[in-house]
Amino acid sequence: MGLVDKVVRILAAVVIIGLYFMNQISGLAAIILLVLAGVFILTSFISFCPLYLPFGLSTKKSDS
Repeated sequence: MGLVDKVVRILAAVVIIGLYFMNQISGLAAIILLVLAGVFILTSFISFCPLYLPFGLSTKKSDS
């Protein structure tokens, strides 16, 4: 996972969390989005996205 991918995921998570605490999202949508925010943060810190593997995707720069 590349740096830009990590930053975008963390920013998206921060926005989702901010929307929740400003009461802009609630109920089932809030729960789903907060879980997604948690996944974004976790995958950013471990630098691995399990969904990229089956599709052969990578946002990491190659060492060519």
